[in-house]
Amino acid sequence: MALTATIFRFELNLSDVDRGVYDALELRVARHPSETDEHMVTRVLAMALEHREGLAFGRGISTPEDPALSAPGEHGTIALWVEIGHPAPERLHKITKQADDVAVYTHKDPAGLLADLGSGKVHRGDEVRVVAFEAAFVARLVETLDRKNQWEVLRNEGSLYVTIAGTVLETVPGQLSASA
Repeated sequence: MALTATIFRFELNLSDVDRGVYDALELRVARHPSETDEHMVTRVLAMALEHREGLAFGRGISTPEDPALSAPGEHGTIALWVEIGHPAPERLHKITKQADDVAVYTHKDPAGLLADLGSGKVHRGDEVRVVAFEAAFVARLVETLDRKNQWEVLRNEGSLYVTIAGTVLETVPGQLSASA
């Protein structure tokens, strides 16, 4: 018998002062049985921090050719492609040829990813944005997970604050690139 995805609901009150984006988001997030809570939480954070018109989750981890998140561009192009974790250099090479803007959000050590991007094997590797969260920050968010979640997400001057049931969790996500 095949395992099915578990649905999590997230109500996000987003205040991204750095980008001037303010919105209330209601997300239904399907977590595939092989997806970790850390990976799912990183996807939700990426959705909040990249929020824009048309941004949507891909079909999921069971459909590897899809992006974790993407936003359409003009004339059927892909304006934004977001990956989670540490995608293979071959995948990043292909993605950077398809999308105008590529970002990778990770909750793991980004050193290997940055080395891959700087190796010359990834088309436009120096243009890929890498956003790295501290593993401890993501772990604290995972500890609060329930099937229904209410988060206040605030980004101001590079700092990220997530308030859950009155408790404020804070981090400064690393904004990295292979050219740095």
